[in-house]
Amino acid sequence: MSDSTNGPTGPALPPKPRRRGGLYAAIAIVAVAVIVAGALLIPRLFGSSDTTAADGERTTVRLGTTDAAQGHWPVLAEILAEEGIDLEVVSFDSYETPNPALADGSIDLNAFQHIDYLSDHNVATGDGLAVVGPTLIVPLPIYSEQYSDVADIPEGGRVAIPQDATNQARALKVLESAGLLTLNDATTPTPADIATSRVNVEPVDASLTAPALQDPSIAAAIVNNNFATDAGIIDRAIFSVDASDANSWPYINIIASRAGEENDPAYQKVWEAYHDPRVTEIVVSESSGTARIVEEEPAQVRDWLTQIETQKEAGA
Repeated sequence: MSDSTNGPTGPALPPKPRRRGGLYAAIAIVAVAVIVAGALLIPRLFGSSDTTAADGERTTVRLGTTDAAQGHWPVLAEILAEEGIDLEVVSFDSYETPNPALADGSIDLNAFQHIDYLSDHNVATGDGLAVVGPTLIVPLPIYSEQYSDVADIPEGGRVAIPQDATNQARALKVLESAGLLTLNDATTPTPADIATSRVNVEPVDASLTAPALQDPSIAAAIVNNNFATDAGIIDRAIFSVDASDANSWPYINIIASRAGEENDPAYQKVWEAYHDPRVTEIVVSESSGTARIVEEEPAQVRDWLTQIETQKEAGA
């Protein structure tokens, strides 16, 4: 990890989102949920007969994510059931919705974003969403259905990248590392900061980057890991920046809560259970070995979040 005193300046901030509690309640109603609370299931899986909390009470925690179909969530729920916690995993299909849903109380936690993305939301909205704890860090690779090496992408080739501010800035830096373009001296670049390029960069919704590869006019795309996994291309990247790079800490993924609730005992148990080897082995496997589990303590990651938010507020 990098020196925590030298974080980057944050990206350009998006417009303040409108609160639409009814919308997120509707999303929650139709969301995919995983609830593991059966007293008979856990003994069969883990040989334990105690599936309730010591005081006999159970707690339900609703966690929103954009990758609810992945296999580690049911295992996490099974582990938490042993602690008297019934985990309900709520599915969202866009990065734009889990934070407002958390802020308005539709869900209790979310797990879909990195530090930089959360800081962007907090500075734009004032919600003050907090870090319960870190989970993993993953690369942001380049994929192509037509080329096996970035050097083969032709002059003027179209490259799709995520359009949300933080992933877009990170994607542009990946393209620079790959030698496809150069950037002006901007800490958080946008397409306007491209100095020279041999490709045409096309920002699209992050969920559309993988489908864009099916368009024969798209030479390549930068695709987030969860969408690459869903598309079955996770092990076919043609270029990837090392996820252990010293400047990667803003892209550590986290479990988030509302302000003041980050140390809630039930929420801390969710974070701790995420680091159980039964969960992390699946997480790494699902990423085709690309994910690195982050072992830093929550206090360190909260400090990084505060630093980047301070930098963004100073530049606002």
